[in-house]
Amino acid sequence: MTSSDGDISWANLREVVRQSFGTAADLAEVTPLKGGCINCTLRLTMTDGFQTVLKVSPHRVTHAFVHEAYQLEQLAAAQMPVPKVLATSVGSLDHPFSYLLMEFIDGMPLSAARSKCTSQEWDGLQAELARLLCELHRTQGSQFKRVSPNGERGYDCWAEFFQDLYDDIWADVQKSKLLPVKSRKQICRIHDRLKTLLSHDDPPTLVHWDLWGGNIMVRPGESGWQLVALIDPAAKYAHAEAELAYLELFRTATPAMFKAYQCERRFPPDYHAVRKHVYQLYQLLNHVRLFGQEYVKPTLGVLDRLRAVA
Repeated sequence: MTSSDGDISWANLREVVRQSFGTAADLAEVTPLKGGCINCTLRLTMTDGFQTVLKVSPHRVTHAFVHEAYQLEQLAAAQMPVPKVLATSVGSLDHPFSYLLMEFIDGMPLSAARSKCTSQEWDGLQAELARLLCELHRTQGSQFKRVSPNGERGYDCWAEFFQDLYDDIWADVQKSKLLPVKSRKQICRIHDRLKTLLSHDDPPTLVHWDLWGGNIMVRPGESGWQLVALIDPAAKYAHAEAELAYLELFRTATPAMFKAYQCERRFPPDYHAVRKHVYQLYQLLNHVRLFGQEYVKPTLGVLDRLRAVA
């Protein structure tokens, strides 16, 4: 392995494998996979042919992978197809390699499968996504909060939790000159009115919270295309509408998905009129913070749709 692969040596990887599977286990091949900007993601192939996925943050002591493992287990308990967690480790100052080792699931991102499916197959995948989301969103919690093994502050009010999630993000974007002053003032008014704009009586619902085409894995089979895994969760007990607004914003879900979803759970009119645009605004603000100019135009478009309320 080279420094471009996260500065993880073969010896480091062999140590991870033997800690997890015993001293008889050994590596045959390491293949980089797409991962985050802090950690690297690798497919490890053993000499006996067994494959696993390793997410590792070299030279960092972090609890992030313990949190991700816990979230995957919570999603699995809700009957979601997710990779099985095999091992986690929080690095130390002496051995600063934090990692998550999990099941390798063969497949491709939903976004990559679009060009390979027929229209009928694509609608079938969307219907399967709707079925899974209906199942996931049946899992309820007692408070709105982040899903964490250490326990997190819970909120009885959804709008207060939502505001807490985005306070720091909005504070960063507010200082940026990417958005016009007039637009930033409008967002300030929306931010101050979240408790009214997002008011509802629905219970907290388990959500994945980062469902886009790259985190939904699919593959073709003898009986057609199948949705085989949801990966990289940022799970929360939140409002299901926020998850659905995210799916629509980045065109991960199609009208076929929403039609199938609404066979079980209808969207109230005020979701389409107001709340959907509020959720999408804050998702776009996060993308403006992370990726800059390319998300300014869609942010301004959402703000235009919210002029009637702020």
